[in-house]
Amino acid sequence: MEKYMQHSFSGIFPVVLTPFDAQNRIDWEGYGRLLDWYIRMGANGLFAVCQSSEMQFLSLEERRDLARFTVEHVNGRVPVVASGHISDSVDDQKAELAAVAGTGIDALVFVTNRFSAADEPAGTWLARMKDVMSALPQDMPLGLYECPAPYRRLLTDEELSWCAESGRFRFLKDVACDLDTVKRRLELTRETPLVINNANAATAWDVIKAGGRGFSGVMNNFHPDLYRWLLDHGEASPELARELDTFLVLSALSEAFGYPKLAKRFHKRIGTFASDHSRAVPYDLPERHWAIDAILDQIVEGAERMRARISSVAAAA
Repeated sequence: MEKYMQHSFSGIFPVVLTPFDAQNRIDWEGYGRLLDWYIRMGANGLFAVCQSSEMQFLSLEERRDLARFTVEHVNGRVPVVASGHISDSVDDQKAELAAVAGTGIDALVFVTNRFSAADEPAGTWLARMKDVMSALPQDMPLGLYECPAPYRRLLTDEELSWCAESGRFRFLKDVACDLDTVKRRLELTRETPLVINNANAATAWDVIKAGGRGFSGVMNNFHPDLYRWLLDHGEASPELARELDTFLVLSALSEAFGYPKLAKRFHKRIGTFASDHSRAVPYDLPERHWAIDAILDQIVEGAERMRARISSVAAAA
């Protein structure tokens, strides 16, 4: 366990995209540039092989290879966590998780909706998760992810408390999108190894003010450095933090316009990789989401204005 105890799983954790080329293959060179961009922009860690990675559209070999490539390319600069179990069968999930666990990642992430269907009785989730845990290395740190697809399965207080008190779980990627729920969860997990990484941009600043120390939302694919500033310095500059929060919340509304392909379009624009091809979003963005490039223009220009404001505040300090 010593290998893992050195890592913190709080802070800014981008959910990592998977770039594809025009032939629908993973663009490994572009993927490496993307990983470097996240770290250069202030990421504290990386969450690979998740919904933003289009894991439901990746073969098991691709999921395993993405996790391994991420670990090797990052080379210890930040911790790498990964998920990748997408099957309904528990036995298939065990095989998927074992494959990802063997890639050298720092924590293996359980997708909460894989352990019980929406209509299954109470107790099913915990029993099934314990069964899966028994098939994995006992020293592997674990995380939890309330992935919205195929359905959002929020943890009960009892389930979260069990995980936190077990000592095996290091973080929850929280998708409650409700400030009161997150506050309650922060209190439930206090004095345990499990940290809450909020995924919701609309509540990000309020959660930070309530004591939350992590953000793992999709907008980390556009401006993770701004979330990092909010986390590290927002409380010392409350007026600027409120201004930044407004920009971040309004920018996050763009997620509805074809994410993750929208984020790929942004990275194609800035030269991270060459194609915005997406397996999850096969349609043409401008055809369905009119003036989408004008929206991206505003997000990019607004982020630059916020960076300039932050620089001026730092210079005056």
